[in-house]
Amino acid sequence: MAIVNTYLNFNGNCEEAFNFYKSVFGGEFIYIGRFGEMPESDEYKVPESDKNKIMHVSLPIGNSILMGSDTGCDWAASFVQGNNFSVSVTPESKDEADALFQGLSSGGKVTVPMNQTFWGAYFGMFTDKFGINWMVNFETR
Repeated sequence: MAIVNTYLNFNGNCEEAFNFYKSVFGGEFIYIGRFGEMPESDEYKVPESDKNKIMHVSLPIGNSILMGSDTGCDWAASFVQGNNFSVSVTPESKDEADALFQGLSSGGKVTVPMNQTFWGAYFGMFTDKFGINWMVNFETR
């Protein structure tokens, strides 16, 4: 069965917000990475203004994980406070990832098709037909 967690997006203050959440809930970040750590290619270069922004952070809270990032690069223009979250689904298999992605995105808008990523996951994003943002992330390593 898939696990569901919340993924929050911020407009440049993700690190501040997650340090606050950590002070309230306790614990330590599983991971914190910046856009400047992303591998660049000829097709994509991280703008200098985004390099220190948070690309991804994970904070365990009980049996769940609160995750987040800053909106940067091409995504910054679509940031809307109050609608800055996604439901993150962690399936148990690649087949389950494909089935959930296909089923939930039906009638919606795919923003990132399912594909292997540099962080070692099979990942995709979409907005469903009800306007809810989703991420599907199957760890392949």
